[in-house]
Amino acid sequence: MELEYHKPVCLSDLRAMLGEGPVWIAAEQSFYFVDIHSHRVHRYCLADATLKSWNAPNRIGFLLPVSDGTFLAGLPDGLHRFDVKTGYFEHACTIEAEDPDNRLNDGCVDQKGRIWFGTMDEGESRESGALYHVEHKKGQLSVSHWDSGYTVSNGPALSPCGKVLYACDSPRQRIYAFDITEAGELKNKRIFATLTKGYPDGVVTDSEGNLWCGTWAGGQITRFRPDGTMMEPIALPVSNVTKVAFGGVDYKTVFVTTARKGLTPGMAEAQPQAGGIFAFRTDIAGNPQHSFALEPL
Repeated sequence: MELEYHKPVCLSDLRAMLGEGPVWIAAEQSFYFVDIHSHRVHRYCLADATLKSWNAPNRIGFLLPVSDGTFLAGLPDGLHRFDVKTGYFEHACTIEAEDPDNRLNDGCVDQKGRIWFGTMDEGESRESGALYHVEHKKGQLSVSHWDSGYTVSNGPALSPCGKVLYACDSPRQRIYAFDITEAGELKNKRIFATLTKGYPDGVVTDSEGNLWCGTWAGGQITRFRPDGTMMEPIALPVSNVTKVAFGGVDYKTVFVTTARKGLTPGMAEAQPQAGGIFAFRTDIAGNPQHSFALEPL
């Protein structure tokens, strides 16, 4: 399929209830993503346009690559290792055992091989969510808590230099920025941008540091320059745009996940491709996908 510049086309009319978290795996020339509410993991292969799927044991907020070829997944009870060869999920560590009404929602891997992720209130009403990062130390996962007060945490994403972390508080329509120290600490929290159309969902940066924001109930990818000024948005034919990933040989193909969650029957009829996955070409390359680093034993 020949893709055009900033003209999204539907690769698969999957009708995902809550498609999220696309990640490009260069070695496979494929991107993985999840359908949170349907408890599914999907892989779309660009070479032959095929879709393969696996069942997850519960709602799966993100799936991120590990340096040994497996994945680390965020489920309601914590982090799980996932092996695509066997389709098996193995519980790795518990997150927020004291709050069973929270779940893990979205995540990313930074340049040092740490995973940053957020939690959220399943009912989307309490400010019970938080930001964390996880590292592999002495043969086990080491989790650190960094920020609190989120109802629905989204993002997060890193600047190309790895010195700034972006995180969304979706109901407040805010995107925050933090400075990251060499030790991986978050400092200097500030409001990077506030949306006036829709709600910020997943975010990623391109190679020039521009922030690409999937926009829930906004029907577009909202884009910002590194200084927070808005760029021209990219429209899609569905209202719930969740997140993008850069891929392809040159990292100039943009893959987009979307959702049917929250649509009335009339809205769903008017948006027949809602929940599908989309792609288009762009002129600014994205950044390579990093993997969670495992320390040598």
